[in-house]
Amino acid sequence: MLRADARVSTVELFFDLVYVFAVTQLSHLLAEHASADRVIQVAVLLAMVWQVWVYTTWALTYLDPDRGPVRVLLLTLMLGSLVLAAGLTEAFAGRGLLVAVMYVAMQLGRCLFVIVALRGEALQRAFLRILPWTAMSSVVVIVGGLEHGHVRELLWAAAVALDLVGAALGFYVPGLGRSDTREWTVSGAHFAERCQAFVLIALGESIVVSGATLAGLHRPGAAEITAFVVSFAASAGLWWIYFSRAAEDSALVIASSGDPGRLARSAFHWIHPLIIGGIILGAAADDLVLADPSARGDVAVAWLVLGGTALYLGAHALFKAVIWRLASWPRLVGTVSCLALLALAPHATRLVLACCALAVIVAVAVADRLTHPQVSQAG
Repeated sequence: MLRADARVSTVELFFDLVYVFAVTQLSHLLAEHASADRVIQVAVLLAMVWQVWVYTTWALTYLDPDRGPVRVLLLTLMLGSLVLAAGLTEAFAGRGLLVAVMYVAMQLGRCLFVIVALRGEALQRAFLRILPWTAMSSVVVIVGGLEHGHVRELLWAAAVALDLVGAALGFYVPGLGRSDTREWTVSGAHFAERCQAFVLIALGESIVVSGATLAGLHRPGAAEITAFVVSFAASAGLWWIYFSRAAEDSALVIASSGDPGRLARSAFHWIHPLIIGGIILGAAADDLVLADPSARGDVAVAWLVLGGTALYLGAHALFKAVIWRLASWPRLVGTVSCLALLALAPHATRLVLACCALAVIVAVAVADRLTHPQVSQAG
C-alpha cells in the first residue's frame, strides 16, 4: 500500500475541495464580528483545521491514494472534514462538542489506519509513537468541547500545542524512543506541492469573498468598484510574492535535501498556517472594506487589513529563512511598514487603508523581483 510516485492524485485534489468551504467559514466568522477575541477563536480553529489537513498530507506521502482502502480513508476524512467545517461558525457556541468529536475521530482514525497499513514497514514505528500523543491531545479537545467560553479556547489551543511539542520532540514515547526527522522519508516535492495547494485554496477563497460581496451590493458606486479592484490586486500580489519564484525554488530545495522530513515539519507544517492565517485576515478585511469603503476610524478593520498583510509577509519571511537561512529584507520591511501604517487607522477610511496595504504588497513584489538571489538547490 506504499506510494510509488510523488504525483498529486485527483482524489487528493478532490479532498481539498472541502477545505475551500472551511476557509470560507473562518473568514465569514471573522468578518461578522471583528474583535481580538474573535481573532483568537479563528486562530484556534484554523490550527485545528490545518492539523487535520496536514496530517492527512503526511499520511498520503507514504500511502498510495490509488489503492481502494486509501481512497475510502480519504473520502471518509472528506466527509468528516465537511461536518467539521459546517460546525466552525458555532464552534464556540452550541456546536463545540460536534467539532471536538469530529476532530478527534479523524485524527485518531487516520493514525490507526496508517499503523495498520504500514505493518511490516519501518515507518510504522513512527506512527506508533504518534498515536499516544494524538490520544493525549484528543482527550484535551473533548474536554474543551464540554467546556464553554475562554476555557474552550484555551483547551483547544493547548491540544494543538501538545501536537506541535510532540513533533518537536520526535513524538518521544517511553520504550519506543523518539523519531529522527531523517526517518520521515517524505517526498519533499509532493509535500511542498500539497502545502502550496492550500495557499491557493486560501487565495481563491479571498477572491470568491470579494466577488460575492460585490454581487450582494445593490448599486455599487465608484468607491465600491475601487475597493473590489484593490482587493483583487492585493490577492494577485500575495500570489505573486509566494508563487513567482519562492514556491518552485523551495520545492526543489526540499526535494534535494538530505533531511526532507525536517524541512517538511519546520517550513511547511509549522509555518504555512501563519501564511494562510494572513490570507484569511485579508479576506475578512476585503469583505468589510467592500461593504463600507468610506467608513473612517475603524481600528478593528485596520488591524485586519494591515495586520493580515503583515502576518502574511512576516510568515513568508520566516519560511524563506528556514528554507534558505537568509533574511528576506523586502518582506521584513513590508511587515514593519504595515504595522507602522496602523497609526493611520483613526484618521483614514477603510479604502485608504486597503490601498496602503496594496502599496506595500506591490513594493515587496517589485523589490523581491529585483533583489531575489539565485537560490541553491542544495538542501
